[in-house]
Amino acid sequence: MKVRMSCVGLRNLLQGLSFSVKYYSKHNHLQTICLYSKIQQKKCHILDCSGSTCTHKTLPAGNILPWRLFSCKQEGTKIPSKRMQNTSIITSEPLYKNLLKSEQENWNDISARYKAMTERIKEKLEELHKYTFNSVSPRIRFGENVYFEENGYIFLSKADDVDEGNVDVLFSTKDLGFSDAFIQRIRISPDQRYMAISFKSENSEEATCVIMKLDHSPVVEEVIPSVFSFEWATNDVLYYTSQKNLKCQNVFMTTFTDQKHTKLVYTEQDARFFVDIYCTKDRRFLTINSNSKTTSEVWLIDCRHPFKLPALVQARTKGVIYHIEHRNDELYILTTYGELAEYKLMKAPVASSGMENWQLVYALEKKTKLVDLEMFTDHCVMFLKNAGHLYLNVISFVSHLVQSIELPTWACEFELESHPEHTTSTCYFQLTSPVHPPKCFAYSFKENNLIEQAVQEVPIITNCHTTRLLAKSKDETLVPITVFHSMNSKELHRKPLLVHVYGAYGIDLNMSFKEEKLMLIEEGWILAYCHVRGGGELGLSWHKDGCQYNKLKGLHDLKACIMLLHQLGFSQPKYTALAAASAGGVLAGALCNTDPELIRAMVLQAPFVDVLNTMMKTHLPLTIEEQEEWGNPLADEKCMKYIKSYCPYQNIKPQCYPSVFITAYENDQRIPLTGVLQYVQKLRKAALDHASRTSKKGNWIPSIILDIQANGNHCDSSWEDSMNEVARHLAFLNKELEEVCHLQHHTKSGK
Repeated sequence: MKVRMSCVGLRNLLQGLSFSVKYYSKHNHLQTICLYSKIQQKKCHILDCSGSTCTHKTLPAGNILPWRLFSCKQEGTKIPSKRMQNTSIITSEPLYKNLLKSEQENWNDISARYKAMTERIKEKLEELHKYTFNSVSPRIRFGENVYFEENGYIFLSKADDVDEGNVDVLFSTKDLGFSDAFIQRIRISPDQRYMAISFKSENSEEATCVIMKLDHSPVVEEVIPSVFSFEWATNDVLYYTSQKNLKCQNVFMTTFTDQKHTKLVYTEQDARFFVDIYCTKDRRFLTINSNSKTTSEVWLIDCRHPFKLPALVQARTKGVIYHIEHRNDELYILTTYGELAEYKLMKAPVASSGMENWQLVYALEKKTKLVDLEMFTDHCVMFLKNAGHLYLNVISFVSHLVQSIELPTWACEFELESHPEHTTSTCYFQLTSPVHPPKCFAYSFKENNLIEQAVQEVPIITNCHTTRLLAKSKDETLVPITVFHSMNSKELHRKPLLVHVYGAYGIDLNMSFKEEKLMLIEEGWILAYCHVRGGGELGLSWHKDGCQYNKLKGLHDLKACIMLLHQLGFSQPKYTALAAASAGGVLAGALCNTDPELIRAMVLQAPFVDVLNTMMKTHLPLTIEEQEEWGNPLADEKCMKYIKSYCPYQNIKPQCYPSVFITAYENDQRIPLTGVLQYVQKLRKAALDHASRTSKKGNWIPSIILDIQANGNHCDSSWEDSMNEVARHLAFLNKELEEVCHLQHHTKSGK
């Protein structure tokens, strides 16, 4: 159904930014919901997009487990197989097998018509990738040492020597048996004797954690399968969470002393909650974070006394989300507690951390999105969005002043530095947009100014114009739209338009740089991003106003956005395409049922299109947790009727549909492939039924195509697989629109 995040946009605070190298997840191409995955390098990446929690117990909240009650066998050091099959699909069902075979044969029959166009687009994307790709790997600075990865090798260098090429090779991922896996996260012990590194294949959402002893000749100390998050409490004590079937509910402690042992520390028994581990920036505490979509609970592990039982900060209170940082014996609490359920920064003494002692430090303005927060020794930096514009709020803990720093108007997204040093006097970050490669900036606390790093500009960008609009929805709510087009384009009403939508879980549309967006601008396309309710672009209330019984508001918003674009002369229906991924498929599919005349074509990636049937299957891993977003149709007949009123699959009917191209994945644990198969079959039949009933000369029949990928999963793919998917999507759109758009260069290349 989605890439899970229990506290939208704040994963950097919960998880800390993991080690990462430039990598392009598949959702970063059409429009991702993997919000907190940083776009870094080709071989490896920060995933930190958690699987969801879902069990079938209805028990009390999470429990701290006394050491004496539990023991845990060591797992040994054998590297487990990286290729795991999706057990959520019942492949023995004849219907499923027949549908799968039928769609695979259909794609094989028609894929040749897109081949030439696909190859041309791939060549262009590869060319742009070479031009815009930043080959510098993110680095983890640890005292005087710097650790980084390149081409599957882990390197160590002194901070002053890294740019001179004086580096030591510690080990290669190939030697560990993970040559085809992605690095999900790296954590180094305080004395730098151990490195914990997790690997994840593109065919599974579960990672394997390898602990390396960093002697003169690094060796594998231990291998722990199915790990999500992990942090070092001391030089030889590691805490980690285990993940199974998208659930993360147990916390373990393992030691690397002479007498090694592993113990279960905490278990979460509420199916709606997902557990992860975070280390405060000053390394004073580890936090056990148990979060649903609406409620949080945090336990503290004192890194000075790692064997003591965790201490509860504040018992979970329905509707209150909170996250913890630490400074000078005080907890800094980012929370929704209090009037106006938007984020506030509060503080409380460590010794008396209950909610009754929380004191307000800073409250966000209405309709402001908190993207992230970074703590430093004497400052806190908030990364914010308001009305589509990005800015920083820098809070001084010394002077107690708050300084607001406006950022360039072209910027749409932050990309934060991996593992910024707690004691640094400078905050580094990058700004980007769908058509602007990441550009480095730094804010100096000492100089109190913003520094822009000089880089070579991509010529195409200078010709790209950014426009921000507001569309009036059915209930007169103003909905933001961000539009990009070439300033050289004339007759915009005759240009092809690609509209992007998501609108769920309080997650923003991903607006980081993507080569294919730059290519489309160069070729005359208009790009529009509709920030509808259900997403998080205008804060927590924007999400609340678009979930459960408000889901139809997101659909009304999308319709209003597209109509406004057409009214203002940005393309017209026969030149318009719609793109969505995952839960964005709900609104995109619903629009196709209610207002198919607004668009000509649609591309969907791993779409959630069968809300009702999925939410009635409690054996699926995400169903129980998802009830806070969609409702519980099994317990509430009103909810069942409401979901049925907008569910894409339930509302298919014989009419003139736009052409549709869907990419789905056999290993997708989040979106049941069976539902996508049945959706495609029903949609194709409805389109053909309409065509047969209204048969006239020249009657247009839409193309309904399903491309099922054996590799990849809901969250990520290799660069090559991702590029191939994007090229197929764009080839499909160009073929569908070439007759009406008269794109001569497309026609020549495609024939």
